[in-house]
Amino acid sequence: MAGVAVAAGAGGGISGAWAEETYNPKCFKPAAGHKVMRMKARPGPYRVALANGFAGNSWRIQMIQGLKAWAARPENQKNIKELKVISTGTDVAAQIAAIDNLIAAGYDAIVTIAVNPTAFEPVIKRAKKAGVVLVPFDNVLDTDQVIMVTEPQVPLEEVKAQFVYDHMPEKKGKVLEIRGLPGNSVDRDRSIGFHKVFDNKPGIEIVTVVGNWDDGTVQKVVSDAIATQGHFAGMVAQHGSTGLLNALNDAKHPKIPLGTSGENGSLRMIHDGGWEAIARVQSPLLAVVAMEAAIAELQGHPIPQLIELPIPTVYSKDLKEGVNYFAKAPDNFQAGADIPDCNLMMPLDELLRQTPGNT
Repeated sequence: MAGVAVAAGAGGGISGAWAEETYNPKCFKPAAGHKVMRMKARPGPYRVALANGFAGNSWRIQMIQGLKAWAARPENQKNIKELKVISTGTDVAAQIAAIDNLIAAGYDAIVTIAVNPTAFEPVIKRAKKAGVVLVPFDNVLDTDQVIMVTEPQVPLEEVKAQFVYDHMPEKKGKVLEIRGLPGNSVDRDRSIGFHKVFDNKPGIEIVTVVGNWDDGTVQKVVSDAIATQGHFAGMVAQHGSTGLLNALNDAKHPKIPLGTSGENGSLRMIHDGGWEAIARVQSPLLAVVAMEAAIAELQGHPIPQLIELPIPTVYSKDLKEGVNYFAKAPDNFQAGADIPDCNLMMPLDELLRQTPGNT
């Protein structure tokens, strides 16, 4: 796989002219300063795989269902000879072993949510030597050797935290940070974004709990925090916001500003309860964008090494049933997950026809 030098604009980013030369630039938006990857085209259809790690929350379930649903569409089947899905849990060695097995089995491309951002350099080298396209997404790696797809994680959480701080009537008190799954780059980077806002603010005391991006876990740790710490001045949750709202409602907590994610149930409760909140969505359809990028690379197209997608954002004042949350959808459904720039829309009924298990 050969990297192509990037043309930089006056501000150090990628120039408009260069961006137009990459494949599908409206969707595959390059991060500033990152190179473009291109390999010699090979004919399809392709054997492709998802090497997922942790699978224990609704986001991962919807991510797998979305990828399977996309692959089942007739217009995409022509490029896919086989789609293999493997979820290995939180163990780094197990995930790397699964990727090695897929490489040895001759798969053309593997997309993956890495459970650790720093442990994959050896398997990247093995994939490149075998001619296998490896595309991490969501939890990206600390490398510039493979194409990666993400939403910019530090600003994703920084904007949520800033909203909460700006809407605190008194700029003092306890603020609850609800982190995600330890060891993942998303958890690390979002915490950086949170602390960029709240660190060194006089009168602010930060309390941190680990929610594992899971509604049930978040509900428990938030309930425990309220029981032991009392009332908070604000809360920011990486994910699992339905659990957050359940805990707040159960505790009859006074209204405070919230930084949340996009679970349908949390948006409904924010609207119905009159909470002041911002919701920013990490789309489960990142898996589809990663697979589209992998196939485009196999076809010989120039692809940005780091693709950063826009972050869907909704404010409590703009919530409306049937527009950005849905009375008939499950509480754990990720509302606002479509990616219009990539022409990716995934109706709930199409998702539910797919299972989230290994195949």
